[in-house]
Amino acid sequence: MRTELHSKRLAAVVLLMCALTLFAGYLNKARCAEGAVRPDGRTVVFDQIKDKDVCYSDIQLLWLGRDINNHVFPYLSGSTTPDGAMVGGSVEYPVLSGVLMWMGAYYATTDGEFLKYSALLMAPFALLTAWMLGRLSGRAAFWWAIGPPLVLYAFHNWELPVVLTSVAAIYLVMATNFSLRTRGVLGAVMLALGFCLKIYPGAFVLPLMIYILTGGRDGKELDRRAYRGFDIVGAAQAGFAAAVTVVVVNVPFILGNYEGWAASFIFQRNRTADITTNSIWYWGYHAIYDAAATDDKAYQDLVSTLSPLLILMSFALAAGWGFRRYLQNGTFNWIGVSGAMLCSFMLLHKVYSPQYALWLMPFLVLIAVPWPIVVAYIAANACVGIGIFRYFYALSHGINPLAEERIVQVGVWSQSVLLVYFFVTFLWAKSRISVAPSSTPPTGSSTPDRLTKSSLGR
Repeated sequence: MRTELHSKRLAAVVLLMCALTLFAGYLNKARCAEGAVRPDGRTVVFDQIKDKDVCYSDIQLLWLGRDINNHVFPYLSGSTTPDGAMVGGSVEYPVLSGVLMWMGAYYATTDGEFLKYSALLMAPFALLTAWMLGRLSGRAAFWWAIGPPLVLYAFHNWELPVVLTSVAAIYLVMATNFSLRTRGVLGAVMLALGFCLKIYPGAFVLPLMIYILTGGRDGKELDRRAYRGFDIVGAAQAGFAAAVTVVVVNVPFILGNYEGWAASFIFQRNRTADITTNSIWYWGYHAIYDAAATDDKAYQDLVSTLSPLLILMSFALAAGWGFRRYLQNGTFNWIGVSGAMLCSFMLLHKVYSPQYALWLMPFLVLIAVPWPIVVAYIAANACVGIGIFRYFYALSHGINPLAEERIVQVGVWSQSVLLVYFFVTFLWAKSRISVAPSSTPPTGSSTPDRLTKSSLGR
């Protein structure tokens, strides 16, 4: 076990390296935000080099088209047109992401300033994530802190806050000395906040509830008031806390303007598996028919039905597999099950954006995956994250895109195979987490809930 001093020093080094990586990530995107600016605040060079030089970011793009440049507070005046286009202050993300977008644009007058202020706003989320991963798993945290995905995608979209929520939930549940019920409620609240940012952490509430239900680590944290070996009340408390958090965050926007609030869900529901999505659905169709799937309505309708159905089935499979393992070894591996759920979501969803690699990286840190496999995933992701923009550049400039298309396809199918591998591995592999709550007394003990040094320095 690491000493407390060594743990703190290592976490500090991880934090420093993460800061340097974030700076490199900002410089990479800022190449698209230099030079002359049009009256609407758009940097002239953005449309000229964003694909060729691979400095594109959704942040800079969405300066226009969502009333962000007009500093309109999101959702309260937005809606969708009959054909599904977003107008007014509506944006395609859940409410907390929309609020962060508004905050990043508050002092901005150009897309370059929007990128800069958004980077300053989001960088602390990545740094806190690095610190927690360093405390949880030691040197493995460098995969997050200095990994290529952070350079490529830290400021590509608004992913860093949602990644923090999932890591913070794991940290609160696995490395603090509150009772399991209290830790479960705190973790569930963080996951619910993640749901209000980018949806996917909400799926992790289910495995967390099962972890609480079964008494946590080795079943030894079972509350004294548990019924026949299962803490039904504790699990229900976590689920209730998550639901209340989602309601509290969303209701003001629903009451303020339901159409604006619902616009993000309508947009995502209507989105097609097209060339911009990088999913197995689009590239699978392309490989079979040597044509784009975009105009095949029957296929798009099939994808819109199959994708969520298969995702839900994979969630059930992961949870069931995890419970079977619990019956064998006495601990429900909620982190592994959550990671497996994420892998199936990334694989089966009709949209796969390259920056989703940031969602996965913390699980590759926290779960003992062989490092050559991690390198392979990073390489495959880079093929997509870089290749797709070079592919767009070739298409838009009349250049034969065959080489770029092959690079993208290698990345898409390699990632897909690796996501299947991770799905299985996460359910079986050991955790790298090297800290744990001290033997926390069940609820009702005289020992107070608190965060102690002993729990973090082991």
